[in-house]
Amino acid sequence: MVRTRSHSPMRILTALIALPLLLLSAFAQVDTDPNSPTPILLSLDKTFSRVMAVPASPGAVNVKASPDAFAPDSTIVLFVKNVTLMEDEGADAFRVYAQDAKGKTYRFPVQDLQPENTWSVEKGVYALTIKLRDEIGFAETPPFGDLLVSVSWRGLVSDRLRLGYGMTGGDVKDDTEPYSSLFAGSGLASRNSGDVPSDNIVGYRWSGDRIRFLEQATFGPNASLDSRIRRIGIRVWLAEQLDAPYPMATNPYPNFPLKSTDQNNATAGCGMFTDGTLEQRVCDRDHYSMYPMQKWFFTDAFYGEPQLRHRVSWALSQIWVISGANGDTQQSRWMKEYHKILSDNAFGNYRTLMSQMTKNPGMGNYLSMARSTKNNPNENYAREILQLFTIGLFELNTNGTLKLSGGQPIPTYDQDDVNAFTKVFTGFGFCETTGPNCPNRALGAPNYIDPLLLNQNNHDITAKTLFNYTGAPNATIPAGTNGNTEIEMALDNIFRHPNVGPFVSKLLIQHLVTSDPTPAYVGRIATVFNNNGFGVRGDMRAVVKAILLDPEARGDAKTDPNYGKLREPVQLITNVARTFNVKAATTAMPSDGIVAQLSSPLGQNPFNAPTVFNYYSPDYTVPGVGLLAPEFHIMTTSTSVA
Repeated sequence: MVRTRSHSPMRILTALIALPLLLLSAFAQVDTDPNSPTPILLSLDKTFSRVMAVPASPGAVNVKASPDAFAPDSTIVLFVKNVTLMEDEGADAFRVYAQDAKGKTYRFPVQDLQPENTWSVEKGVYALTIKLRDEIGFAETPPFGDLLVSVSWRGLVSDRLRLGYGMTGGDVKDDTEPYSSLFAGSGLASRNSGDVPSDNIVGYRWSGDRIRFLEQATFGPNASLDSRIRRIGIRVWLAEQLDAPYPMATNPYPNFPLKSTDQNNATAGCGMFTDGTLEQRVCDRDHYSMYPMQKWFFTDAFYGEPQLRHRVSWALSQIWVISGANGDTQQSRWMKEYHKILSDNAFGNYRTLMSQMTKNPGMGNYLSMARSTKNNPNENYAREILQLFTIGLFELNTNGTLKLSGGQPIPTYDQDDVNAFTKVFTGFGFCETTGPNCPNRALGAPNYIDPLLLNQNNHDITAKTLFNYTGAPNATIPAGTNGNTEIEMALDNIFRHPNVGPFVSKLLIQHLVTSDPTPAYVGRIATVFNNNGFGVRGDMRAVVKAILLDPEARGDAKTDPNYGKLREPVQLITNVARTFNVKAATTAMPSDGIVAQLSSPLGQNPFNAPTVFNYYSPDYTVPGVGLLAPEFHIMTTSTSVA
């Protein structure tokens, strides 16, 4: 007899409740081990003190021929193991550091990486060719004598071994930790087992990586968010964030109307209130300062759910800079319309961002494009869109390293290029016409909401020669072309420039993950920028995801002391507050904007960057050290005390 099981309503209800949990469990198992192995330098003998190194020469390597010291500027080969390389991952993923007896650090350029299969008895040993010349521009050359050298890869640093520079000897101190042997009985050894710390630790699996991820992708970790990502995984959370509505319904953008540029105007300014009264001060604060935007910004940073878009928009605001400093961007409403473009395109396409930002009235005012005409051209915007927003000053390889000619970097543009683009950007002004083209036109106030509008009579209609790189679109623009057509042709010409991918990718990596990414990291992200896998260039959604999931970003521990970044003041404040789950005194006013008064003495007043170059330069290197570390630009004596 075949028995049938009764499907009671309770059993069916239980199954329906369990199904989403099972699906969630399945989706939550997508995160893999984020840790990379620690690289290991090979040493010459079981004293574990001197690195195995040989002069670089073609053909097989004769290990026994290794000298004790190498001349400055010579090319030598070190040997590294315990690295698992991705496809196309090569020499530019590695850095070699040296430290002298006084603790000064140098970096020797890595020129080549090849599998070593001529003599090694173990698979996975690589020959690393380096040049004994400091590449980070330290003011002094290394002193003659032993240096401690180490290899860094994906933010993980190897053991440190002696290398004779010019001669052996000196006062450099050996590392003394116990290490294991690499080649039993072979005379070749390693000082480092290279293993990631075992899972026998107190706490949840990969907690270190989750906290690191939250520091990169949000305005600071907190316990509840860490717990949620532990359940669903980084990738599921990323997918949610990429589709999350923004801004929050509970914290919409401030929506104050446009006002007259005359702050004391009696009808369209704040002059309707008696000077010095509370009403007048509130009017000035809400309309003629960045306070409403700062209040909105910190509320979203502290309590907002769409953290990733907020964080990426903040990064973009430090690339495409406009500022309220010195009254340049006078009103909070002007800044709001600018920021909406950043947030709308944070996961959109960089080409769309370029177009919308070019015609944004706030940008048009800040960099003078809104006042640039054929008879009175202004080159500010033409120069900055090239130098700061898209291609930079010098031609780059895909991995962000400089292309050289005769040992010198190659400029990306000259004054003739600036002049040509300046002519393209003439004739655009504030949208003040009646009718459907300017729906947000306000009586007595300039229109900083609708995009800039072309006046063809003020546009330079002469022929223009733009960039003519290989495959360049619109290298020439014929005379008489309509200004709206010209501007899109010119932006296409800039957007397709091979510099845009590595230039923008490196800036975003610097803001989100680490100040001095390896060229390999930049190259991987630039490749995604150039093609998201479906033939689309400039897909910010794919770029941001690739930055955060890259193996150089992920891992429980990063042992290279040069990895990471100094927290800029805004993120220092928000990280501390979110870590300790700080709450506002009242829910009615979760952030009153006073936080900006805390970050300003530290060198960063939100929406009030001192210049179009941001609060700090992305190319800033620490004096006396030479390491690329942009945020240290505002780490002065006074800001440190503050």
